[in-house]
Amino acid sequence: MENTKMNIVVSGDICVNVHQWRTRHQGTPGFNWQYFPQFHQDIKNGTALLLAKLVALSTGAAIHSPQLQDNGKSLPPEILRSTQELGLFPVNNNENRNNKVYRVAHFLGFTGPAAGAPTLLPIVDDDVHAPLVILDDNNDGFNSHKEYWPLALKSPGTSPIVIYKTNNPASSNPIWKRIENHHLNNTIVVIYGDDLRSKGVNISKGLSWEKTALDFVWQINNNPTLAYLANARHLIVPLGLEGAIYYKNDKIAAESRLFFMTNEFEGSFIKESQGKMYGLSSCFVAGLAHSIVSGLQVQEDLTKSVEEGIREGIVAAQKYFTYGFGENISKSNFPNPLIFTEGENDFIYKEQIQDVPIRNSNNPKCRACWYIIKDKSSTGLSEIAYDIVKNGEKSALKFIPIAKFGNLITVDRTEIEGYRSIKNLILEYISAKNIARPLSIAVFGTPGSGKSFGVTEVASSIAPGLIQKLNFNLSQLQSLADLVAAFHKVRDLSLEGKLPLVFFDEFDSSFNGNLGWLKYFLAPMQDGVFREGDSLHPLGKAIFVFAGGTSNTFTEFCGETIHDETEYKQFFKQFQSAKGPDFVSRLRGYVNILGPNQTDEHGDHLFVIRRAMLLRSLLERKTPHLINEYKQAQIDDGVLRALLKAPRYKHESRSMEAILEMSRLSNAKKWEQSHLPSKEQLKLHVDEEQFSRHLMHDAFFSEKIDQLAMDLHNKSVYLREDNYYPDSSCLCPWDDLSEERKTSTRNLAKHIPSALRKINYDVVSVEEKPAAIEFTEKELRILAEYDHKRWSLEKKEAGWKYSKLFNDLRKLHPLLIPWDNLTPEIQYKIMENIKYWPEILADSNFTIERLKSLCYCETQL
Repeated sequence: MENTKMNIVVSGDICVNVHQWRTRHQGTPGFNWQYFPQFHQDIKNGTALLLAKLVALSTGAAIHSPQLQDNGKSLPPEILRSTQELGLFPVNNNENRNNKVYRVAHFLGFTGPAAGAPTLLPIVDDDVHAPLVILDDNNDGFNSHKEYWPLALKSPGTSPIVIYKTNNPASSNPIWKRIENHHLNNTIVVIYGDDLRSKGVNISKGLSWEKTALDFVWQINNNPTLAYLANARHLIVPLGLEGAIYYKNDKIAAESRLFFMTNEFEGSFIKESQGKMYGLSSCFVAGLAHSIVSGLQVQEDLTKSVEEGIREGIVAAQKYFTYGFGENISKSNFPNPLIFTEGENDFIYKEQIQDVPIRNSNNPKCRACWYIIKDKSSTGLSEIAYDIVKNGEKSALKFIPIAKFGNLITVDRTEIEGYRSIKNLILEYISAKNIARPLSIAVFGTPGSGKSFGVTEVASSIAPGLIQKLNFNLSQLQSLADLVAAFHKVRDLSLEGKLPLVFFDEFDSSFNGNLGWLKYFLAPMQDGVFREGDSLHPLGKAIFVFAGGTSNTFTEFCGETIHDETEYKQFFKQFQSAKGPDFVSRLRGYVNILGPNQTDEHGDHLFVIRRAMLLRSLLERKTPHLINEYKQAQIDDGVLRALLKAPRYKHESRSMEAILEMSRLSNAKKWEQSHLPSKEQLKLHVDEEQFSRHLMHDAFFSEKIDQLAMDLHNKSVYLREDNYYPDSSCLCPWDDLSEERKTSTRNLAKHIPSALRKINYDVVSVEEKPAAIEFTEKELRILAEYDHKRWSLEKKEAGWKYSKLFNDLRKLHPLLIPWDNLTPEIQYKIMENIKYWPEILADSNFTIERLKSLCYCETQL
């Protein structure tokens, strides 16, 4: 980017990086020393010096910054040095591992002055009028030495945009006080999430984007440690190389926005086998600076520049890491100028980085029910579910956070957090040394929910060659000898150098009493040994997975779902007697596996998405001939609706699989309603009557369109006065209406279900006439605005235009204006018409039901 007319001042703490690395002699050995590793060393700029170079590459502007003479080859002893050992690492995790670049293998430490603070350097040709100032505060002395601060920062009357990168925020920091008192409105603070965590700010990491984002919002609103940062007008918190939070406070209200990569989570981009890189935060800031400079040239709003800059910063930081120091340190350019240019074959583009506003609420119900999948879609969850089945997850979930563990794919935030917690536990356990006892975790879920599959895929995705699965069903064991034999199999596998992944299915089944097996696991879980007669045998390293058979959730297993005090006391007495609390204390984690049924009417909102993903998976695995060349599933809309809308599957995922297998699809080109099994067979797995009504919903509704249209017309005729509809021909009975008027009213009837989904309702066919609900004032206004927009589009497509006076022949209409431009009287009359929808639907045996995928907040219309 050429921008030589703009001056940018970059300053901050000064440090150089001393690189050390080894190679083998490439020529024919002739001397003794050539048989030994060749040792190399060079020096590269770091901190503010590296930041200045990166900003120069990203912006093309004239950079005014501190400088070292002789490119740092001759250094005064007071200059801070950071020494690193470099090594060759794979370019990325998916590429041919023979393609390698140099990165940091080990940070060896710092070398500073013998006494006093490290040397700081003045800004060469400092510009008091610089429109952009970038500060690198590494807490190594710069923040308290005013003489090294940029003139544009400390001179009166200046108002540059300031990017303040820091790793150690403190309200007493002198440079922060200067910013706070004189430059706060134009300052963008950049501090990494890990730096906040190191200061005791409790923000979760790598579980789900929603949880990390909500934790940040709670902390910035409530943690006194961050009170001074909460006053910042612009605060960016990068979350690894995969996301960032942008907090904006305009003095009136604060709002936060999450930027994220859908297929990554915080910390996932860099694998342990890929080495490390310093300067990642500097590269992020350089990408941000590019966007700020571009915005200044066209006088763009700073918020917009920051949002675009976050995307550019994430892309730049990932490319910076990927390029490393190059394949040949002495020949490769560092930093690589390609970091800030977009290429045709880049592995990342800024358009891949999604953003979403973070819910700002201290209501725990509201915090728990926030799902990015809802906010990122203009349609409801039902429509997303239809899209998943029809077109596959890759197409339908392109802009939604997903988690993959081997063959397991999930978008449900609750499952993602649970599985990632288990994955973190297993990773730590594998990495730990001298551990004598097993890692014990529990898994709960209804039969058929996939408890074994989920944890197996998570474990296999970590160490497929190391982990080997064993499975024991405790309800089928007859005696303690059977359990001892199972422990021996675990021990044998461990002695072979494998890590046993041991599933104890139905561990909560009875054995000589309720929860009778628990006490026999206490010693193996705690001490890693089991008893056989008078002998104690060590188990070795193993992962114990206790899969519940009678309890569907961890809270149910612990009795926390019992609300009656007397009943709970009785339960807890028995639980204690069975050593339940002792067993729970030895667990290191648990996960509740969610199947295709809704587990909680108020908290489980994504069950329809889980159903859709399961159904798509079943279609791909069992009936691949129903997936065409465009990856589209050939399935009747009625069949799809019934499978997704069925209130409950009696045997969870097994029931969905059974319905597919019982359907006559071997030679079918499309899954039609006629291919479904008989009602008697369906009865084994679903409520066949409700299933059938969902199956025939479209037919039922289409069959009654004329009746619904007639009722809509008859109910609203008396409103057609005072120029509500200036066309007097609408005031006649239904039979006397023109076909054009009838078609228009039929279109209204057809769109009622779509309109109701805007306020989170569904239209359901029932056998008997239901009671009609009443819409709230807010619901009526949403429906009226939606229907006016639909009606206006219908008219315009038919050739109608706006005019103050109605003219049927010339197709002119005075109401062809936006909703907000209608008079309150007209808006009221449109809303009055809509009041009759529930009554009209009820007369045709349709009820209006709240969508089951609603959270607490969405029911407050």
